[in-house]
Amino acid sequence: MQILRISNSATFRFALAYVGLFGVSVLLLFGFIYWSTITLIEGQVAQTVAAEITGLEERYRNEGISGLETAIAQRSGRGGEHESVYLLTDQNFQPVAGNLRNWPESAIADGRWTVLPLYHRERGDEPILVGSRSFQLPNGYRLLVGRDMSARANFQQNLQEALAWGLGVTLALGLGGGWIFGRNVLRRVDAVAETSRRIMDGDLSQRVPREGSNDEFDRLAGNLNRMLERIEALMTGMRLVSDSLAHDLRSPMTHLKGRIELTLIGPADVEAYRQTLEQALSEIDTIQATFNALLAIAEAESGVSRTRLEILDLGEVLRDVQELYEPVAEDKGVSLRADLDSPAYVTGHRQLLAQALANLLDNAIKYSPQDSCVSLQLVKTEGQVTLTVADEGSGIPEADRERVLERFVRLDTARSEPGSGLGLSLVSAVSRLHESELFLEDNNPGLKVRWVFPEAEEALPSEEVETQTVSAK
Repeated sequence: MQILRISNSATFRFALAYVGLFGVSVLLLFGFIYWSTITLIEGQVAQTVAAEITGLEERYRNEGISGLETAIAQRSGRGGEHESVYLLTDQNFQPVAGNLRNWPESAIADGRWTVLPLYHRERGDEPILVGSRSFQLPNGYRLLVGRDMSARANFQQNLQEALAWGLGVTLALGLGGGWIFGRNVLRRVDAVAETSRRIMDGDLSQRVPREGSNDEFDRLAGNLNRMLERIEALMTGMRLVSDSLAHDLRSPMTHLKGRIELTLIGPADVEAYRQTLEQALSEIDTIQATFNALLAIAEAESGVSRTRLEILDLGEVLRDVQELYEPVAEDKGVSLRADLDSPAYVTGHRQLLAQALANLLDNAIKYSPQDSCVSLQLVKTEGQVTLTVADEGSGIPEADRERVLERFVRLDTARSEPGSGLGLSLVSAVSRLHESELFLEDNNPGLKVRWVFPEAEEALPSEEVETQTVSAK
């Protein structure tokens, strides 16, 4: 079964195709080497035979047929070269001199190069392969001069065997490597598939295993794990929202329903009806504010708002929020002090930033005692824009500073003030959307919220900003 799975995998088929292509390439290379080597050897033999013929031709010109006969007898005798082949015959094809038994029937005395199986006078009854040239001489004589090609044939056979072994080993290594590679890839793909199956079964805590090699699979696993962490966080948030909504909205809905029922049961009184409707509107406003806050958090966490990011002056947004909350601070007896280093350009979503800043300022004023001060500070440093909102209230204990960024979390010190526990959750979600950093610190006394943004380049003309926004989409 495992063998069938590996052989059917795309990786193994790819490796097999690569081995086939590589095998054809090796075969062509080996064929070229073989052909070149054999051609070179045969050319060298032909040159040697040509040199022999040149020497015999000169002897024949100088001394005639007798001199040629003597030269052939000397060269084909015991003192001659073992691989040289000679035969001189008379008009009746009878051998006159040389080391061949008889004139071969297939030899045509036209001077062309040819390879023939011939019988040597001293080498038994097995023919030898001879590369030769034969000539017609005056008076009916014929001359054949050649070279034993047995060594070439042996070399040719050895070369063929070597090339065959080389090709076989290449294919075996290629197939073995493809098999191992396919099994390794299939193992890692199976790990991803197994993790996916467990996640589909409902276990969102599963993660794709990594081997630490930082290869393509490890990088893919890292991206998948980050995606799974994000999905798990969103699913956990959805469950938390559902549970919190069921818990936090039950009370105002129950109160609203109870007041309306009591009013309807009681005597018909216009003033009582009016009072009940006003209380109902107040409860509905609270419920609506909760839903609006949840929708804003969902928009920020989903990343959809990232398509509407633009380069904006954070100081301008902060001044607008400050002006909106100055009457609220005066009513509470709290002074607002602003130190804004403007312009301070960041890449952001204007509406969500304004809503998050309004939440910070609203909390700072709400939890500040009378005759205290809430300070706003905007400072530009190298590559960063830091926004600080500080109050002189009761602050948040260090152990609770991470927890208050979650939805519907309200500390005991905040129970006396109206709210849903979603303000800092929205600020945290908007911070993540803008890839910025949010810090809750002690102001001694009070709370200091420090929000650090990456600084953007100076704002471009409106047409260019619009073009950037469209391209970001």
